[in-house]
Amino acid sequence: MKQTLSSSTSNNKTAEYIKKKISTSHSPEKSINLFHCLNELGDHSLVEKVQDYVKSGTLSDAKFSSSQWSAVVFLLLTSETKLDEFYLKKFVGRRSKSENVKVLQKLLPVVKESRSVQLCDCDIADEGCAALASALRSDSSQLRELNLSDIKLGDSGVKQLSAGLENLHCKLEILWLRNCGVTDKGCAALASALSLNQSHLRKLDLSMNDIGNSGVNLLSAGLENPQCKLQTLILRDCGIAKQGCEFLASALKSNPSHLRDLHLSDNKLGNSGVEQLSAALKNPHCKLQKLKLTNCGVRNKGLAALTSALASNPSHLRNLNLSENKLQNSGVELLSDVLENPHCKLEILWLRRCNVTDAGCDDLASALLSNPSHLRQLNLSWNKLGNAGVKLLSDVLKNPQCKLESLRLINCGVTDEGCVALASALGSNTSHLRELDLSDNKLGDSVKLLSALKDDPYYKLDRLNCYCGAMIIVE
Repeated sequence: MKQTLSSSTSNNKTAEYIKKKISTSHSPEKSINLFHCLNELGDHSLVEKVQDYVKSGTLSDAKFSSSQWSAVVFLLLTSETKLDEFYLKKFVGRRSKSENVKVLQKLLPVVKESRSVQLCDCDIADEGCAALASALRSDSSQLRELNLSDIKLGDSGVKQLSAGLENLHCKLEILWLRNCGVTDKGCAALASALSLNQSHLRKLDLSMNDIGNSGVNLLSAGLENPQCKLQTLILRDCGIAKQGCEFLASALKSNPSHLRDLHLSDNKLGNSGVEQLSAALKNPHCKLQKLKLTNCGVRNKGLAALTSALASNPSHLRNLNLSENKLQNSGVELLSDVLENPHCKLEILWLRRCNVTDAGCDDLASALLSNPSHLRQLNLSWNKLGNAGVKLLSDVLKNPQCKLESLRLINCGVTDEGCVALASALGSNTSHLRELDLSDNKLGDSVKLLSALKDDPYYKLDRLNCYCGAMIIVE
């Protein structure tokens, strides 16, 4: 009996000693090992204090001691739930910058074990970037996606991250840096990391950073390096103009070029910039499949160059977004002509807010009936098509040559008359349409015709959106 009591007392003393060690430890990894020791001794007191917070997810306002944060880490790492995504916002809430950094540093073992880490809108300053860079350098890190959008990292923070990207152990594939206060100086560090043989980065978002043409020049130099494996580059609203397009065009023509997806929306490229990109699209080394040019000041001259590229053989482009450019019907006519070309492999076309009317629909209808027509998704939202335009499209949907699967017609001036025509098309056994969006149109009672089609044996829609005043149908 005395021996049992002595053993119990000894265990308690050991447990208290370990707890003191945990409270003074600056190494998260060491703290985890000490918690395993406590577990072996049957002491769960520290863990029990934070368990309810972890289970309920109410950690953002919790006032934890250093030991309790270590307990949170231990719980998360030993949980049966796989650590796929980690959201720092759940843990920091409205804390100060310095507190955010301390929490991040404490949770670093969890960051290393997570495949996707989301830190958007969590102010972490330079010290936070240094902590993340150390996680990227860890040989045991599982980190593949890192989102730091809407944090004012600046060039200094990006330089620290880039140093982590250059490490042999870094396996990061996706990096989001939207609206982070990055300039061309930060781009220089990123370009250096992209040029290394061991770089695994496949997707980079630098949108809403004022990198300008000089920043694009540096990134393009990285893209031209044969070691660079980047496939997706997102540069929306980055202050890019014609000269930036020249640099990107050079990168797209490099051999090998791995870039498949380029987003340049909300930059003042104009016709001259688009002409530069179009010349690159004709190059056999260019493998670009997706190009987003929303609100880029494209007019018919630039569009003519682009359609010429689409008609070239080979053209790899499958997805083109020209929304919010004043193309008008004359521009749609140019696009329709190239859609009929057998060399054009375009599958997705977005023309939202392009000043298109029913006359433009007439040209598109002709293109959709061409054989072969590869187009599968068409977005004409916020254009004044009216019932006349929608009737033309509806007639095409009935034709077996038309392979269109998704049609978006949000706020297109469609009323009962156009809705009846669409319902007739959807009831035909030849329609391939799977998705239809008619939101923000004054459809009236005719929307019931679309809803009633669900019982029709020829009805193939998987998704129907009709937010029209009080009437909402989402299937």
